[in-house]
Formats: sequence, structure tokens, C-alpha cells
Amino acid sequence: MTFDEPRDFAGLIERAASLVRPGHRALLGIAGSPGSGKTTLAERLVGELNGAGPAWAAHVPMDGFHLADVELDRLGRRDRKGAPDTFDVAGYAALLRRLREDEDDLVYAPGFERTLEQPIAAAVPVPRTARLIITEGNYLLLRDDAWTRVRSRLDEVWFRELDETERVRRLVARHERFGKDHDTAIAWVLGTDQRNADLVAATRDRADLVVGEVLSGD
Repeated sequence: MTFDEPRDFAGLIERAASLVRPGHRALLGIAGSPGSGKTTLAERLVGELNGAGPAWAAHVPMDGFHLADVELDRLGRRDRKGAPDTFDVAGYAALLRRLREDEDDLVYAPGFERTLEQPIAAAVPVPRTARLIITEGNYLLLRDDAWTRVRSRLDEVWFRELDETERVRRLVARHERFGKDHDTAIAWVLGTDQRNADLVAATRDRADLVVGEVLSGD
């Protein structure tokens, strides 16, 4: 079910914080198509929630569970990098379960290095002080056996929405920034990325909240 969007960014912060209950860690997911601003929104929420205090909120991106290029080559999926079956979904779900169980003083999550376009093990430390974990990725609302395990670990999932023309423009610019020439970037965005975006867009109605551009600050 999709609820009305909060009136301002303060409303988003309040809603995110309200997910946490005494004695229990909460997990918030942010889904959306490639280039829609999921990471920017997650990082802004974490920054505002933490302020100058301890690490009460933490950002754990799904991108750390990209399969490495060597494995994509072995599977014959390198040309579809970013598609649902190019992630370690079981590993991602297992990490979310571990974070929810909240039994460890420190949990290390993998990160993703965009310059290398590769996952980096143990790059994101999540301390015990983190009561709200914000994770973001394309496929949090996808309905298949693997991805539904991810959704079941999350208290809410928000859908980050952006004007389609602007989303494509930003995505092309991002690919160029990290090494693709202009023609290659456009071809990838209109091919592989767009197929993934169409798949993600079809999951919008399953979100608990749709967040538009005005609240993202990006």
C-alpha cells in the first residue's frame, strides 16, 4: 500500500526514526530505478538522523553484493551487469537478517567501488549504536523467491521516484564520470539500464511510500 508523501523532508526524517522501537533495531529500504537518487536520499537521511551525535543510523547499500566481474564472466552475464541475477541475493538477505538480529557489537558490510565497478569486502562498518539501518537498491520490492527474502527483513520500503528524462540524464553523466565514453554510456543506459529500470518501475505500487524529487535534495 502506498501512503501520502510527507509534506517536507522533516516528515521523512520523522517517519524513518519512528520505525525504531525500544530494544529493537529497524531496517528501512529505499528502492528505485538506476539513477533515481536512492543513494543521495539514504545518505541525507543518515546524515540528518546522526547529526553531531553517535552513529544512530547507518547506510548499507545493496551494491556491495554485485557479483565480481570474474564471476559474471564465468556465468556469461557480464553484459547484463546490474540485472537481478547479477547480485548475491542470498548473501544480502543473510546480512540483513544478521543486522536485524542485532547480536554483534560490530558488523562489516561490503561496499562498492564505482571507479573499479567492483564490490569491496568489509568496507562498511555498522556499530551496535546504529538503531536504524537504511539500505538501498533497485530490487527490494521484486517478487521472486530470492528477493522476497530481502523484503521480509525490512520494516518499510520507500520508492524513490524521479522524472524520467532527468533520471536518464543523470545516469549517463554518472557512467561518463566513472570512465565510459559518451556513446557507450548512452548505449548502456538505454539498453541494460533501461531494461532494469522497467523491471523496477513495475514494483512501485508495492512500496510503503513514494518519495518524489522535491524531498530528496538532489
